[in-house]
Amino acid sequence: MLWLSRCIHRFLSALALIAPLLALDGAAAQTLKSVQERGTLLCGINKNLPGFSGQDARGRWVGFDVDFCRAVAAAVLGDADKVRFIPLDVPTRFTAVQSGAVDILVRNTTWTLSRETEYGLLFPVVTYYDGQGFIARKERGIVKAEQLGGGRVCVHAGTTHDAYAADYFESHGQKIDIVAFPAPPPLVKAYETGWCDAITGDVSALYGLRRTMAAPAEHVLAETVISKEPLGPAVRQGDDQWFSIVRWTHFAMLTAEEKGITSTALAGGTAQPSRFLSEDEDLFQELGLKAGAELRIIRSVGNYGEVYERNLGSGSPLGIPRGMNRLARDGGLQYAPPIH
Repeated sequence: MLWLSRCIHRFLSALALIAPLLALDGAAAQTLKSVQERGTLLCGINKNLPGFSGQDARGRWVGFDVDFCRAVAAAVLGDADKVRFIPLDVPTRFTAVQSGAVDILVRNTTWTLSRETEYGLLFPVVTYYDGQGFIARKERGIVKAEQLGGGRVCVHAGTTHDAYAADYFESHGQKIDIVAFPAPPPLVKAYETGWCDAITGDVSALYGLRRTMAAPAEHVLAETVISKEPLGPAVRQGDDQWFSIVRWTHFAMLTAEEKGITSTALAGGTAQPSRFLSEDEDLFQELGLKAGAELRIIRSVGNYGEVYERNLGSGSPLGIPRGMNRLARDGGLQYAPPIH
C-alpha cells in the first residue's frame, strides 16, 4: 500500500501546483465576453507621450498606441470609438492590468521576461521595435554616449533605463551619475535648466520629449543605442482567446500593408479582392469575432504603415525614420505570419 500512498501524495501535490493556474484561466478567460457585454474597451495608455498617446486640441485621444487600442475595439466591438482611454503612470500600469482595471495595456512598455513572470502578464506582439538612446544639447557635440562619462544623466524612474545605462557605462570603465525622476515634466525641466547633461530613454520617447522643449532644434540624439526595447501591448495571463485577438489585430494591420490595402482604398471601394479581404472572415470568427473583423480594423485606423507615418513618421511633427519598423521585405523587423 506504500506505493499507493506515494501515488496519491504525488497526485495531490501536482494538483496543488496547477490549481492556481486553473483558477486563473477560468477567471481570466472572460475578457472578450466582458468587453462585449460592457460595450467598451478599457485601454491603459500613457497620459502624454507625443506620437504615441495624448489629447489633441479638441480633447480627442490620438497617437500610435491610441490607434492600436482603436483597432482592437473595431475588431471586437465593431466600432473603433468604443474605447475608454485610462491614463496610467509607470508605478500603476502593471497592477491595472492584473486587477482588471484595464483590458489591455498599450503604453510604450518594453517586453521582458521579468515583467511576464513577476506581474502575470503576456506580451502578444511587438508593435514597435525601439532602443535606449540619449539626447543632449547640440552645442556639446555629443555623438557617442561615452562622451557623457563623468556627467549626470537623467531618467524616468521605474523603467529599465537606469539599470541599462549603469551597466553600459560600467562596461566602458566610466562613472556616470544617474538621477531618476517620477515623471517626464520634472525630468525635462531639470535637463533644460542644465542640471542634467543628458536624458536617456527609448529613442522614440526622446523624439517626443524634444518636441516639448522650448527650443527643440537645440537638442540632438546621440548615435549610440544601448539596448533592445521591444514595445507592445500587455494582457493578463490565462486568456488565450484575448491574447490571440490582440496579437492578430497587429498582424492584420501588417498583412494589409504587405498587400497594399489602405483605409483610403477601402473607403473608396478601390481595394482589389484578395484572400485577406474575403476568405479570412471565417478565421477571425474562430477567435470569437464577427465576420469582417480585419476589414473593420483597416477601415477604422488603416494598415500598419498608415498608422506609423501618421503618428510617428513623415506625416507627423516627430518625423522618426521607420528603421527597424519597416516591413521585413523592406529590411525591417515587422513580419506577419500567414493568416491561412
